[in-house]
Amino acid sequence: MPVTVVRFNLVAPGASPAELAARYRAALEMAAYADDRGITTVQTEEHHGVPDNWLSAPFAFAGAVLGATRRLRVTVSAMIGPLHDPLRLAEEIAVLDLLSGGRLITVAGIGYRPEEYALFGVDFTERGRLQDELLHTLLTAWTGEEFTHRGRTVRVTPRPYSDPHPLLLVGGSSRAAARRAARFGLPFFPSAHLPELEAYYKARLVEYGTEGWTMMPAAETPLLHLAEDPERAWARCGAHFLHEARTYASWQPSGSRSAVRSAAATVEELRAEGVYRIVTPEECLALGHDTYVLHPLAGGMPVDEGWRSLQLFAERVVPRLDG
Repeated sequence: MPVTVVRFNLVAPGASPAELAARYRAALEMAAYADDRGITTVQTEEHHGVPDNWLSAPFAFAGAVLGATRRLRVTVSAMIGPLHDPLRLAEEIAVLDLLSGGRLITVAGIGYRPEEYALFGVDFTERGRLQDELLHTLLTAWTGEEFTHRGRTVRVTPRPYSDPHPLLLVGGSSRAAARRAARFGLPFFPSAHLPELEAYYKARLVEYGTEGWTMMPAAETPLLHLAEDPERAWARCGAHFLHEARTYASWQPSGSRSAVRSAAATVEELRAEGVYRIVTPEECLALGHDTYVLHPLAGGMPVDEGWRSLQLFAERVVPRLDG
């Protein structure tokens, strides 16, 4: 059966705290509904200091989703590794892993926005070294044994539920990220469909004598919204999609690659491009994808519109995907 994903980043330009609280509650209710109807994954992400309220605390949100659900997995894709204290993160992931029975998946990236590093007083030029330290610390801490960290002998408890450790992938679109994943013997999560980078990663596995695998987006993995009347939905939601697409594109450094990067400057260009798509249930089924990513609260869209999309997907698409 294909993988079905509901993505939340809680973007809401200009929202008041009360409005944000309502969107967060709606996201948790949507996650519980998705879980009851066999959707496999909730995906979230991490960004900091963004005026439109992009989610900044993905593990807190992941914990709430895991507590509201019983079966689906929650993927943090991606957390910005160098911005986290390694020991505290090891504890946090271990506790979430125990609470959820191993349903948390973490993709460790290094980010690409110097502003986020400046916010936390972290040297952007040190991000590679800090990421190496983080990954080493997580893997060592989760053994439950004593080890040396920054010149001190430490031990992290409790040990996680998953054996040998919670699912941890290295994300990125560079050879450095692929080398890092191979060196640590961790799975690799390219940020786009990059077969040449996957081949490079596999060659490095051989070089380092480690084992791993790749979780790579398909060549076509659009962000979906379902509607009975796509024309009406584009009129209502197009500006929300465009806001998110342009914000995300403005952050990307030259040469970076992402499965959801858009070059559109208008709603019409966004619609023609196909990164964001509004489809009927029948059109969704006709896509024939291995992965379906629903984005029901994209760009601050009305909550009722997000619910309609999710219900159409859960009730008229998901039951027919395994047939």
